[in-house]
Amino acid sequence: MNAIDTLGGLDLPSPAYLLGALLFGICGYVVFRRGKTAASSQLRWTGIALMLYPYAVAQTWLLWLLGAALCGWAYRQWE
Repeated sequence: MNAIDTLGGLDLPSPAYLLGALLFGICGYVVFRRGKTAASSQLRWTGIALMLYPYAVAQTWLLWLLGAALCGWAYRQWE
């Protein structure tokens, strides 16, 4: 039996999606830590959102769009 046949039609994410999820997860962790040390709840919640939103988004373009928007928001709040 072929290993691909056992997946049962499961669509694997593209390399661009995996790269984006990893990149924005790392950025989210950095933003979360900064928010924790600076006692900024906005940065903490933005970091949590950056780490968790890839689980709810299936399209690669939407992953990159939301990630860029959240990173932009974090950049504006970073002081």
